[in-house]
This record gives sequence, C-alpha cells and structure tokens, in this order.
Amino acid sequence: MATPAVTQEETLHWLALRLVPGLGTLGALKLLEKLKSPQAIFRASASELEAAGLSSALARNIASGCAFEDAITQQERMMKAGAELISLHDRRYPARLREIFDPPLVLFAIGRSELLHSHAIAVVGTRNPTPYGVAAAERLSADLARAGLSVVSGMARGIDTAAHKACLRENGDTIAVLGCGVDVLYPADNRKLYEDIGKRGLLVSEFPMGAPAYPQNFPIRNRIVSGLSLGVLVVEGAQHSGSAITARLAMDQGREVFAIPGNITSKMSWGPNLLIKQGAKLVQEWSDITNELPVAVRRDLVTRAQQKLEPDLALPLAEEPETPLQALAKQLLSVLQVDVPQQLETLLATFEGVSSSELIGALFELEMSGLVRQLPGKNFVKVW
Repeated sequence: MATPAVTQEETLHWLALRLVPGLGTLGALKLLEKLKSPQAIFRASASELEAAGLSSALARNIASGCAFEDAITQQERMMKAGAELISLHDRRYPARLREIFDPPLVLFAIGRSELLHSHAIAVVGTRNPTPYGVAAAERLSADLARAGLSVVSGMARGIDTAAHKACLRENGDTIAVLGCGVDVLYPADNRKLYEDIGKRGLLVSEFPMGAPAYPQNFPIRNRIVSGLSLGVLVVEGAQHSGSAITARLAMDQGREVFAIPGNITSKMSWGPNLLIKQGAKLVQEWSDITNELPVAVRRDLVTRAQQKLEPDLALPLAEEPETPLQALAKQLLSVLQVDVPQQLETLLATFEGVSSSELIGALFELEMSGLVRQLPGKNFVKVW
C-alpha cells in the first residue's frame, strides 16, 4: 500500500536494504512481506532474520548494519546529482510497475517524476538500425507524443535514441530507463540527449548511483521499460535481441505488444516480423497502437486533446480572426458522426469550394488531436 513520500531517515533505510550484498530484489521483497518495512528489517536480530528465511550469513550481514555506510555515500551522491529516491512504498511509485512479478525495490530518478504515472508506450529496437527503422521510430514516436502518450525507452544508440529525440522535438514526454546509475552517462555520445531528458523528461534506474553500465544490467532493466508501459512497440531487432527480450517480458506482464513489419531479407526485421507471426499487433500508424489501449485510457487521451484544441477551435476574438483551417475543422466536427463512417469523397462533396488538400489538412489536425479517427478506405468517424 502506497504511503506518503519517505523522509531522509526512511530513504537511508531503503538504500541500505537495496545495497545488502547477496539479498537481491526477490529476497528483499520476501523480507518486506514478512517484516513490513526496512526499519523493521534492520531492527530484527540475526535469529529473527533467519526465521524469516534468510541464511545465517546473510542474516548476520543485515543485522550488523554494515550496508548503512554505503547508503550514506549513496545519499550524498544523490544530493550532488539532484536525484530522488522513490521506494516501493512511496505514493510516487508507478502503479503499473508495482504489479509485475519482481518490481524494483527502489527507483533513482532525475527529472519529472510525475511522468511515472503517465500513459506510456515503450519504443524499443536495435542499436544498429537501418534508415527505414530510424524513420519508422521517429515518425511513430512523434505521433504518439502528439497523441498525449509518454514514450519510454532505454537511451541506447539506434532506435532508443531516435525515439527519445523525436518525442522531445514534439515537446512530448519521454522516460529513459537506464542500465546504470542515473548519474552515469551511457553511451557517452548521448550527452546532449541525457541532459535534455533530465530537464524535460525523466531519467530513471534501479541501479545505485555510480553503477557502471555492465552488459548484464540491460536485460534486467528491460522489465522496467515494459513494466512502466501500457504496451511495447518493437521497431527493429534480431530474433534474440534486447528488444525481443523486452517484448517477451511485456507478454509475461500482460502488456500489449506491437511491431513494425520490415523487409524479409533484412536480419533487423526478423524480430518484429516473428512477433507479428506470434500474434503481436502489426503497426503502420500511431492509431494502430491507440486503438488497442484500454477504453478509459483512450477517453482520457481524447479529453486532454479536446482541452488542448478548444482554444484553437473556440470562437475567435475580434483581434484574433479565425483561420480557414479552424473554421473548416469546426465544420467537420459538426458533420462527422461517431458510429457512421464517412468517405473522403463524400465529405468533399459536402464542402463545396474546399479543395481535397484543405480537407485532408483539417482532418489530419483533428486526427492528431484525437477528435477524429481514420478507418480503412479513407473513411472517417468522430471519436465519441
């Protein structure tokens, strides 16, 4: 059960629990289930800890309190980096992540921690993408950002980097889940991106401050990428790539899995094409993703889009004349229906004197704002 944000003393106890050698996430979770809090764990005697299921050596290690020395060092590094600790019992801890089999005990975060509660889609893929893969990741990530979704990725080279950058270019929300400490820059050539996400988005990790980017860390962090998200979009990757691992974790966590189809002669398309064969949703445009989201999430996205668009569609003041695009968009909304699709040619006939390019432009703006949805055959319906 979530509790108010932790105090400095509680933070120290959570850090110490995270840093006990040999305990691990599952071991700590089992202890918390029995003893309820880190403070109670460190107050317990070695014999009490053994009775809770720990080995005698591990019980003595915890009872000695030696982990607090490292915890104090971690606290100092957090203050220097401007990082905050979000524990499993903290109200700021993301609800979706708490539901997975092995949620991280703590999260280290730099940036806008409120994004942990946003509607998010993970965009993942290979570190060595083709130009097609980069273009697809950029287009879909930008579209998802405009639709009001946060984009989650791992800030690795390739597809991850393309997804984060495209999201930031649209002034969207993005979360980078790192396989190292949040104060560690990796890869080094992503310095500008690291700084931008720290200011405008969120950097997050379960690894302690200063932890290097060991290869074994990345499969571990992938469960957080999928765990934070409503679904995972795989752009490019080999059959046994990190993105394939993330997709499998997403399936295990009950998340939606999406994939962009690729050239059958490219080894980078093997992963997403195989996922599609196994039942992943084939994605050609952003609405292929949003249409699969829970109804409550879609309604929330539409409400936000309407609130954002209302000033633009509202009756203009005398000193701010209504643009032709705004006027046409308002007329389209009054003509389109929720349950009766209307073909583009029919709409053109309805709006005499309006060119096809003008009508398509207005429809596109409404579609990107979540007010209109395009169906196959260039048919359009109003959303709710």
